[in-house]
Amino acid sequence: MQTITDLSASVLAEMIQAGELSALEVTEAHIRRIEAVNERINAVVIPLFDKARAQAREADERRARGEPLGPLHGVPVTIKEQYRVAGTQTTLGATNQIGNVYHDEGPLVTKLRQAGAIILGKTNIIQTLAGPESDNRVYGRSNNPWNLERTPGGSSGGEAAIIAARGSALGLAGDFGGSTRIPAHFCGLHGLKPTSGRLTNDDFATGLLGYGQEVFIPQPGPIARTVADLQLAMAVLAETSLHTTYDLVPPVPWPDPNEVRVEGMRIGFYTDNGYFPAAPALRRAVEEAAEALQDRGASVAPFTPPDAAEAVRIFLGAVTSGGGDDYQRLLGDEKPIPQVAGMLRGLHTPPFVMSIIQKVMAAQGQRYLAHMMQCMGPRSTEKYWKLVEARTDYRARFIQALDTGNFDAVICPPFALPALTHGSSEHLFPALTYALTYNILGAPAGVVAATRVRPGEESDREVSKDLADITAQQVEKGSAGLPVGVQVVARHWREDIVLAVMAALEAHFRPTADYPEYPPI
Repeated sequence: MQTITDLSASVLAEMIQAGELSALEVTEAHIRRIEAVNERINAVVIPLFDKARAQAREADERRARGEPLGPLHGVPVTIKEQYRVAGTQTTLGATNQIGNVYHDEGPLVTKLRQAGAIILGKTNIIQTLAGPESDNRVYGRSNNPWNLERTPGGSSGGEAAIIAARGSALGLAGDFGGSTRIPAHFCGLHGLKPTSGRLTNDDFATGLLGYGQEVFIPQPGPIARTVADLQLAMAVLAETSLHTTYDLVPPVPWPDPNEVRVEGMRIGFYTDNGYFPAAPALRRAVEEAAEALQDRGASVAPFTPPDAAEAVRIFLGAVTSGGGDDYQRLLGDEKPIPQVAGMLRGLHTPPFVMSIIQKVMAAQGQRYLAHMMQCMGPRSTEKYWKLVEARTDYRARFIQALDTGNFDAVICPPFALPALTHGSSEHLFPALTYALTYNILGAPAGVVAATRVRPGEESDREVSKDLADITAQQVEKGSAGLPVGVQVVARHWREDIVLAVMAALEAHFRPTADYPEYPPI
């Protein structure tokens, strides 16, 4: 029997508008659920329950007066800690920023409020937003509701954890290198990273981190339990406005995914990006998704993605070009947590010392670490411009590959592994390459929940001396039962195609026995 908190955001909106449920009883049900599970998963770190109750009462009064209601009227939502919500602090997980309270809100939070959403609170992240976990010294560590010994991902892990645990119907996340899609994959949810520039970053607390870095642009986006809820959220968030944002979001009309037909599409797929092998369950999920789409009338064929090693070079080059000054400014005197410390150590190592260490690492069989060290470090303005040029060339090669195969969309793993054990991301940057490639490209990408790791298919990884491979094997051990998602990518500004393909895959996977519906918590 379904309870109120089992209902999707779309269903809740319909029932509240029809008078079958009140906004207050829906809000109270979600608050009770958060109070029941949050001690174990530590997802909601800034509760706003009294304000939420007051907003819900006002919502019910508006409906009683017969006033026009927004598409999210009375629907409880949560917001990632990085965004400005009036009267709350934004720390990015840095103790140096405790008490950094904002009293204004950005365009996206404003749109959610105007659509009638009830904000329950803000959710946990990783320190400095830099990694696929959610752990910091301000709020502590978030746990995955599927397995408390695993992370819900990052940096939007708190958001995914509370939605999977039925404490929130919908969440506003953010994606810089997979930070929306990876938590969705780890927690058995759906998440969308829109085209770079589709949504404003004006809700982000500017000046805290990475302000002005535009080699690739972070993108806010929703996480939810159904693809229909992603569509509902994006119809609100991506609505064009007459008001210009500071980052000049172009007024590109939001396309209706319901008008897209999967039948007749040309869809590419790959299970290995040629850089870091994906676990067996990730490969199986993509292969099953490809078969399902073919059964729906799509033409499916293998696709060769752009060089993932080049993606690593561009990504790490861009985020470390300034020598880590922005990270140091954010943290102040606070030490970085281990999952973040490795990158910062590399930034403060003199180039000639870094070169020596890199050669030693390579000689010792640490090929991934050696490659990463080769990509990192401060650079001159001229070299930074060359990095921007490399980004542009990389994007052109991707579009050319789509054109050559006449592909409308591509499906692939969102990450190389299922949900990580706590702390293991320190050695698993290579697993991120399936996600961060599409941040560099700026293409829209979503993750649809698909299946779970089956007993006996945890790992077939080859024996290696490389620390990344060794850690991956350790993560894969005992991973049976964890959720697995499939990533869907399309051409720029074609989120409608991403969501249409995701909806088709959700329809295929949801009735299956392995679908990740209810976490054990």
